[in-house]
Amino acid sequence: MIKLSTVATIVMCMSATSLVAQNLESIGKEKPLSITGGASLSQVFYAANGIDSRRDPYTYFASGNVNFSLYGWSVPFSFSFSNQNTSFQQPFNQYSLHPTYKWFTGHLGYISMSYSPYTVNGHIFLGAAVDAAPEGNWKFSALYGRFLKAVEPDTVNENAAIPAFKRMGYGFKASYGREGGFVDLILFHAKDDIHSIGFVPDSLGILPEENLVVGVSAGKTIFDHFVLKADISSSALSRDTRADENGNSHVLAKTGFLYTPRLSSSYYKAFKTALDYQQDGYAIGVAYERVDPEYRTLGAYYFNNDLESITVNGSGSIMEGKMTVAVSAGTQHDNLDKTKVSTMRRMVGSVNVNYLPTERLNLSASYSSFQTYTNIRSQFLDINQLTPYDNLDTLNYTQITQSANAMALYSFGRSKERKQSVNLNLSVQSAADKQADVTQNSGSKFYNLNTSYALNIVPKNLTVSVALNANINDSPGISSRTVGPTASVSKSFLEKRLRATVSSSYNTSYVNSQRVSTILNGRVNGSYTLQKKHNLNVSLVAVNRDSQTETSARSFSEFTGTLGYSYAFGMK
Repeated sequence: MIKLSTVATIVMCMSATSLVAQNLESIGKEKPLSITGGASLSQVFYAANGIDSRRDPYTYFASGNVNFSLYGWSVPFSFSFSNQNTSFQQPFNQYSLHPTYKWFTGHLGYISMSYSPYTVNGHIFLGAAVDAAPEGNWKFSALYGRFLKAVEPDTVNENAAIPAFKRMGYGFKASYGREGGFVDLILFHAKDDIHSIGFVPDSLGILPEENLVVGVSAGKTIFDHFVLKADISSSALSRDTRADENGNSHVLAKTGFLYTPRLSSSYYKAFKTALDYQQDGYAIGVAYERVDPEYRTLGAYYFNNDLESITVNGSGSIMEGKMTVAVSAGTQHDNLDKTKVSTMRRMVGSVNVNYLPTERLNLSASYSSFQTYTNIRSQFLDINQLTPYDNLDTLNYTQITQSANAMALYSFGRSKERKQSVNLNLSVQSAADKQADVTQNSGSKFYNLNTSYALNIVPKNLTVSVALNANINDSPGISSRTVGPTASVSKSFLEKRLRATVSSSYNTSYVNSQRVSTILNGRVNGSYTLQKKHNLNVSLVAVNRDSQTETSARSFSEFTGTLGYSYAFGMK
């Protein structure tokens, strides 16, 4: 039996996307048209005393959405209206189709493909692509389309779009895989059309470019437990195709009609490899990555380049699976070609531990350290240096950031009708600066503590919780802290159609051990659902701040009330 299906892609404005499947076999068997959506109306009331109002005293907001579906093909619409602004959206500005027949898949319209991190990776284009995965070890993929739309320069309008040449590109990927290994060969080419737009002033820095990139990815399992992977790519980039042709010894400059080497051409490479050892209960691995300065291709939007990094990681499970440990460490630096005035080195390390001694108790802890080292050198240091010891470490700068987190969760109560739990969270963060190995009078430490207790009485649909929160910030010359309790009660009525929550908190702030303010707030929230389509909700929030010093923010009180209604519908 031949099965033919298509998948429709609705690409939202601002590059948001949604995928909806369309099965052509359903034609004649199901209802062709269905309409779903919803609408809501909210009103916000606001009042303040002691400060300038931070919003209008009355605001209303109406919104809705409607989705028309024809045999799975979806066309969504949405609208919003308020006394502040009005908007309408129909996200059918970009579209795509993905028909599938057996092992063949086509892609038409506004689409994106990802071949590898250093070649083609997520760039949206208007065109076509195919994926072929026949039975056997081989797979193929190809693409062709417009990667940039021509945009004429407009030197009169200050808010005009940035001019661009029309950019066309094509790509190909062939993959061979069998049990325990694979090899991918990738080729991508893109070129700007210099005749697609008018004259562009040189001051704008918009130049017609051409790019050819070739990549090879491979992976192999060795001795059942070792996994070796590698990814290498080479990119030839002409930054101005109007420059004169010029021969080059680089292999990509000798590809004939695929690429034209010019005086504006540059050649880059990127390489990443990883070796992992996997065994029952644990795994360890090491990875190395090197990306040339200014490496990029026209098949991706952004690249992290000018970096060399080494990372080591490991994870394991011990104590019959009750404890898991994960460790990683690495170093990274830039300025690979030694052309920058400064070289930055970064060292990263982390440890994560999770321990589950019983079904009721869960413990976890983590630690990470991030260190950045910058060596700033001027060429005059070497020129004017009299001895090897002159200017030693005078411009070395190190920034260290550390963080630690601990969590404990204990659940108790033997009855299924009465559930209780206690939760404790503690986090510490610190940042410090060093210059020439001397700690500077800078940096900060942050402490956050949260402990809570929750009681859930299941037959009564009642939940009660209390918590204590504390925050401390220690910086040179100043220490601030905020501490206070929070309590809340939540209960459902009328077979859970009506739910109400009442909560309150009282926080006190100190600066250098002097109390500066107290903040008391109360909240009431309620929602009622009728026939699963109608929902009414109300929210009342009151805040009162009492300032204790003249230098702190003045005292004030605030009230915000929200009344809302929403409706969901469906017609099939």
